[in-house]
Amino acid sequence: MSTSEDGWRGFLELCSRFHSRGELDELFGLFFTIEEKEALAKRYTIVKALLDEKMTQREIAEKMKVSISKITRGSNALKIMNPQFREALRKTV
Repeated sequence: MSTSEDGWRGFLELCSRFHSRGELDELFGLFFTIEEKEALAKRYTIVKALLDEKMTQREIAEKMKVSISKITRGSNALKIMNPQFREALRKTV
């Protein structure tokens, strides 16, 4: 396993130890810049809109003022994930 994979798995393990929104906010404040948090927030909003299936990809891109390629990347990621997890995610967001 590469150092990058070890680091990612370590980060996920660290995240799993914190449960409250406040704790996670502090933890993510340590690890993510403002720009990275904004990018994650935008990705979350894109994925949520894709899961809602109420707008086309083009409509999502226009509403969020992002390129269609950003929406397509989110859509492609959803297509290759485990269908059961995708459905659980749909119910959660």
